[in-house]
Amino acid sequence: MKNLFDISGKVALVTGGSRGIGEMIAAGYVQNGAKVYISSRKQAACDATAARLSQSGTCISLPHDLSRMEGIAGLAADLAKRERRLDILVNNAGAAWGAPLEEYPESGWDKVMDLNLKSVFYLTQKLLPLLRAAASPQAPSRVINIASVEGLTPPSWENYAYPASKAGCLMLTRHLAQRLASDHILVNAIAPGPFPSQMTAFLLEHRGEEMRENNPLKRFGEPEDMAGVAIFLASRASAYLTGACVPCDGGIAEV
Repeated sequence: MKNLFDISGKVALVTGGSRGIGEMIAAGYVQNGAKVYISSRKQAACDATAARLSQSGTCISLPHDLSRMEGIAGLAADLAKRERRLDILVNNAGAAWGAPLEEYPESGWDKVMDLNLKSVFYLTQKLLPLLRAAASPQAPSRVINIASVEGLTPPSWENYAYPASKAGCLMLTRHLAQRLASDHILVNAIAPGPFPSQMTAFLLEHRGEEMRENNPLKRFGEPEDMAGVAIFLASRASAYLTGACVPCDGGIAEV
């Protein structure tokens, strides 16, 4: 019982790991003894975050653009050159796009869907050999998909592709969990509520107080909140859990 949340020695990949929720998760893994690879589209940002997190453990930058199949294949190939197994895959890379209903562009829709949903499926597919190599009945490997509370509860702002993509991510999580259970790969999702990040900066600036007041816990998420759930889903503590969605939202989706 003492080691239920131990992830030391695990190999993890966190996409979108250079900032925001991805960085929160990567930092939690690094500080708890995992070897963590982070990926993002911008090399300078990815390298800088990896260097910063490496002050408390092992964090390696593997920048790729996961909105394109070339980037997905490239990341999988780069990781396979460095590792024989992957214990934890966190599909966190994402994008949002806001526009009025009558003006919502196809380019925005496609950008969000490609990164938030398509890349989750195809990166998991490309990394199956490494995930299977790490998996055993006693120590399953893990896929953790970062969805959103907006995939559970329709938002009041006009960002149509984002909640649709996150709802799709939740069903994909359940579908993959069913398919991969026999391979001893557990697939679960986290549905974050509002956390301060570059993606949420505009909303928090213009509607922050309203969002805080409507949150049952009357606050925004903190890095420890996200890291805690991600560590739980990566550790022995969740070894009998697959196909689940864990809201990390202060109670927004529950009340």
